[in-house]
Amino acid sequence: MKIGKRMLVLGGVALIAAAGYTTMALAQQSQDASTPKGWNYEIRDGKRVPKGNRVTNPDGSWREEVKQGNCVTIKERSAAGEYKETRQCNPGNPS
Repeated sequence: MKIGKRMLVLGGVALIAAAGYTTMALAQQSQDASTPKGWNYEIRDGKRVPKGNRVTNPDGSWREEVKQGNCVTIKERSAAGEYKETRQCNPGNPS
């Protein structure tokens, strides 16, 4: 009878340990997952960050536009390595 109780207790402890491990593994997977294609934002540090529309040229230069509300931030990098960032905000339409 003592052996039966002991086995039951050990089985319960093993079941709880396995459930805890599974929960940790799932939590880690959800943090490592990248944002699916087609979404207009990324998740960084648990916050939504808008994705930019980046166009890369064969010479290595690129241009990226990020829209945030009424503002557009344009980031450009030339083939020579020069970086330029401009931000333009248009006031909303008065209603």
